[in-house]
Amino acid sequence: MNVFITGNSSGLGLGLTEELMARDAIVWGMSRRGCPLKAKHDDALRDRQQDLGNLNQVEEGLDRLLSDCLRLDLVILNAGILGRIQDIAQTDVHDLEHIMRVNVWSNKLILDWLIERQIPVRQVLAISSGAAVNLSYGWGGYSLSKAALNNLVKLYAHEMPDTHLTAFAPGLVDTAMQDYLCGEVDSAEYPSVQKLKDARGTEDMPDSRQAAARILDLLDELRDQHESGSFVDIRTMG
Repeated sequence: MNVFITGNSSGLGLGLTEELMARDAIVWGMSRRGCPLKAKHDDALRDRQQDLGNLNQVEEGLDRLLSDCLRLDLVILNAGILGRIQDIAQTDVHDLEHIMRVNVWSNKLILDWLIERQIPVRQVLAISSGAAVNLSYGWGGYSLSKAALNNLVKLYAHEMPDTHLTAFAPGLVDTAMQDYLCGEVDSAEYPSVQKLKDARGTEDMPDSRQAAARILDLLDELRDQHESGSFVDIRTMG
C-alpha cells in the first residue's frame, strides 16, 4: 500500500504513520518539523520537512518527495492548525489567512499537483472536524477553514472521477492540541471546550495511535457506503 500523508510529525498524523507502517505500507510524509520516525524506518518512510503554509514551495516539495511514486492507494491530507480559541471579531485577518493557507489552500495545491502529474490515486482522506458544521463560539478560524475544506473536497470529487474523496472528522483525539484546549482555554467563556476536558483521559478521547487504527479500519466502508465528496463524521459510523 502506497500512502502520502501531510502533517505526520506529531499528533494524529504521527499515529497514522506508525499504524500504516505496522500494516506494511510505504509512506511518503510531508510536515513542517519532519517525522521523528524517519531515522528508524528508512525502508518504509520517505519523509520531507516542508512548511505547507509557504504555498510557493509546496509544488517543488512534492516534486522532490514523490519523484519515484507511480501510484498512491491513499492520500491523507492531515496537516492543519487550530489557531486561538477567541471571538472572531478579535481574530486578526492575517491569522485567518495563515490558517486557510495550511488547512485549505495547501490541500488544493496537492490535489492539483496529483492531477497534473497524472498519478493514480485510489482514495483521498482530508481530515476535517465537527467544528466545520458546529460552528461553536470561539472556534472561528478553525471552523471556517474546515468548512471550506469540506467544500473543497466536494468540488474535487467532480474533477477526480477515478478517486474516492472524503472530508473526514476523526472525533476527539488526545494530541498536543488538547494541551492547549484543556489547559489554557476558559471553558466558562467558551463552553464547547468543557466536553473536551470531560472526555480527556477516557475512552471517548483515544490517543493518536488508537484513533489511527480505527480510521484505517474504516477506509473500505467510506469507499463503499459514502458518495465521493461527502463529509463523514466518525461518530456517525459503526
